[in-house]
Amino acid sequence: MKLKMMTIAVAGACALPALPALADDAYRGAWYLLPNIGVMHPDSDLKADDYNFSYGVRVGKELNEKWDIQLGLTHVRADEDSRAYSSGHYRQTTLGLDMLYFLSRDKFRPFLLAGLGAARNSVHYNGAALNPDADGSYTSWMGNIGVGAQYLFSENIGLQADIRQVYSRAKADGGLFGSSSRETVGNTYLNMGLVIRFGAPRQVAAAETMPAEVMPREPMPEPISAPVVKAAPEPVRSQEPVFAKMTIQSEVLFGFDQSELKDAGKRILDAQVVEQMKSKPQIELLLITGHTDRIGSDKYNQGLSERRAQSVKDYLTSQGVEAARLHSMGKGESNPLVECTDTSRKDLIQCLQPNRRVELEIEEQRATR
Repeated sequence: MKLKMMTIAVAGACALPALPALADDAYRGAWYLLPNIGVMHPDSDLKADDYNFSYGVRVGKELNEKWDIQLGLTHVRADEDSRAYSSGHYRQTTLGLDMLYFLSRDKFRPFLLAGLGAARNSVHYNGAALNPDADGSYTSWMGNIGVGAQYLFSENIGLQADIRQVYSRAKADGGLFGSSSRETVGNTYLNMGLVIRFGAPRQVAAAETMPAEVMPREPMPEPISAPVVKAAPEPVRSQEPVFAKMTIQSEVLFGFDQSELKDAGKRILDAQVVEQMKSKPQIELLLITGHTDRIGSDKYNQGLSERRAQSVKDYLTSQGVEAARLHSMGKGESNPLVECTDTSRKDLIQCLQPNRRVELEIEEQRATR
């Protein structure tokens, strides 16, 4: 049993030094199904065959950039392997909830795991010579620890392999565990499963198209009645917007995952927005819209886009632009310009750059006569 624990510890220690730099890689918050098969090596106290086929299924959920949770059911059967007994078998069924700590969210995703649950251990050995039968079934707590890795072939399909030590309590009358009828046993499992992720790739909404001109609404024609009185023709109104729509990449305005304006971003707003708002009073309302990419949860991205748009509004106000002429809003990840399927963090961030932006455009413009 000590040898098994040392094997797991050494495997974990080897994985740690090479991979911490990848710990911030992107996740997508996906659910996934994980049918799996494996090999179980039983505790020596159980006196069962060394290597036995196991099978099961797990359901997993990506909680955040570091953590997954998996609910799993596993079953294994092993034949008796001792001169003290003539025949028989041992069975174990486990139901557990595991927490997985990921060292990477790239295609190759190593992790550490620990979990709790319940185990059903059944021992049915037929005695040989003068030895009595060893018999008993017992449901107890179950705990397990281990290491493993996932590898994604695409956003939908991947593999997971892990080695874990599973502890539980077994019962067997007839002297299998010496003078005690109950014993804590530790079985070692080597598992391999197919990862089937749901909800990927995300559907990308069509990019918003903005009119090239800002035009006031034309009045509805007056109903004709008798006598008809013709109104004097209105002066010709300008149809040209006095402020062209502007799109600024978030990296120019903000730090990574931040909503506080950088000095470089302030200089751009001073030169291209503040000056125009002060010199063109016919801009009655300027719309400031924040957008993010799809990395992270919908709720978080919505909040980040709102904070960034509000930060731009607050800065323009601090530079003398009337707050009543500014309208800020966030659209989170709902209006992307590009679709990306990269699983590498570096490639994904680069591909999604056009989606991280702040847009400024006229919402209301006073008509000129």
